[in-house]
Amino acid sequence: MDWGTELWDQYDIIEKHTQSGLELVEKYVKFVKERTEIEQSYAKQLRNLSKKYNQKRSNKDEPDCRLSSYQSFVDILNEMNDYAGQRELIAENMIMNICIDLTKYLQELKQERKTYLLEAKKAQQSLESTYKQLDSSKKRFEREWREAERAAQYAEKTDQDINATKADVEKAKQQAHMRARVAEDCKNDYAAQLQKYNKEQSQFYFNDMPLIFNKLQDLDERRIRKLGHGYILFSDTEKNVMPIIGKCLEGITKAGTNVNEKNDSMVIIEQNKSGFERPGDLEFEDYSQGINRASSDSSLGTPKGPMDLLGKNKSKNFWLFKRSKKFTPDRIMPTVTEDFGHLPPEQRRKRLQQKLEEISKELQKEADQSEALGKMKDVYEKNPQMGDPASLATQISQTSQNIERLRGELNKYETWLSEAGVRGDTLRYRAHSFNNNGAHEVLSPDGAHSDESTPDPSQAIYAEFDDDFEDEEPVAPIGKCTAMYNFPGASEGTISMQEGEVLAVVEEDKGDGWTRVRRHNGDEGYIPTSYVTITLNK
Repeated sequence: MDWGTELWDQYDIIEKHTQSGLELVEKYVKFVKERTEIEQSYAKQLRNLSKKYNQKRSNKDEPDCRLSSYQSFVDILNEMNDYAGQRELIAENMIMNICIDLTKYLQELKQERKTYLLEAKKAQQSLESTYKQLDSSKKRFEREWREAERAAQYAEKTDQDINATKADVEKAKQQAHMRARVAEDCKNDYAAQLQKYNKEQSQFYFNDMPLIFNKLQDLDERRIRKLGHGYILFSDTEKNVMPIIGKCLEGITKAGTNVNEKNDSMVIIEQNKSGFERPGDLEFEDYSQGINRASSDSSLGTPKGPMDLLGKNKSKNFWLFKRSKKFTPDRIMPTVTEDFGHLPPEQRRKRLQQKLEEISKELQKEADQSEALGKMKDVYEKNPQMGDPASLATQISQTSQNIERLRGELNKYETWLSEAGVRGDTLRYRAHSFNNNGAHEVLSPDGAHSDESTPDPSQAIYAEFDDDFEDEEPVAPIGKCTAMYNFPGASEGTISMQEGEVLAVVEEDKGDGWTRVRRHNGDEGYIPTSYVTITLNK
């Protein structure tokens, strides 16, 4: 069924309906725009909220950063920030795929509808013009026919009048004959106009208008179909990001499950224990004895208190609970020393390890700079037009001095760390080594030289990692790697590999030039990162 057949006489209804349909599209576009504004405002508030609470917890040097409850909260803030990004994506896709697309399509429909309505109006005007011509010829025919009848009656009356002359009779007959001929011409013209109008009317109602109505019907159906697709997009736009939003929510759940109260308690102990021995019992002072206690060597002499029992640590502040300064005016504050000797044993060891890490990083930077300057000097020597090698002498000298200074500091802090009592799981540090040409030599984790020369001399040349790889549960691999060269793995903590061997990656290179891998049989160890090609899981 089509409009041209069933609604042939409902032009006004069709015009009103199509206009109402276009207004519905405009209304839906406006609705979606307001929805996107809500999404954007919501996303902005979520981002501001995450930023507000993340700023206060962004300092990674804070002791609390190692606590699982702290880290889980940071993870939640990051997940909420990602969640906000997905809300912004919903708004952006709705604007692009619904609002902009429908607005453009709506303009096309308006122009098309306007064209069809103009065609209908022209057809209507043409039919009305033809009808006016028909009505005019009809009225003229009617008027002339009446005049012809009156002329015929007058001629007959004159012919019967005995007083009328022959000339009067002849004149009246001629007048009647002329009027009859004019009336006949008007009749023929009226008949022709009537035929023309009927033909145009038939064309108008059976061809022209049905065709226009059917075009408007097709336009309206396309408009409805497009609008229905827009309704679906409204839902699909949000559905498409639901998996990512679900991952954000899963991440928040995971952050909650990662909270480990026992681990946090151990971290607090590890960070804050002093390493001092608990004080022994105080000895009894007997003032009833009439002896010189000051010169007595007996057990009743001056007792040994907790500060005496601490031996070389007696100068350290030893209080279970800190006292306010106003109650201890004579309290002696320890002097801050370069070897951190003013700190408790555990804290001193940690600060020394931290200092070693900082010096090692500085040494790595100076080594890289030295290597870059050496390469630049070689280029200048081979291509004098590119620069003067002598201009680099000052920089090379300064870099060498920095390297020697940092080596000295590294050795000094390693000595202090050894004196502080290094535990089995303490990270080991080794200074960089250079050959006579200034090139790096790869050091294994225990400081021994590797038998294999590194393919890329710019790789990191110091190593730091744990001695013990025996975890309760094996870490899930994060990728795989393929060996490009043989590596003996003779040093402690390393693992051997053959060229072409495929190994599972369980820990990425953290900037020290070593990657932790695992064989199929479960053996784990470190290998030089530059010896393999790594492919991480997505």
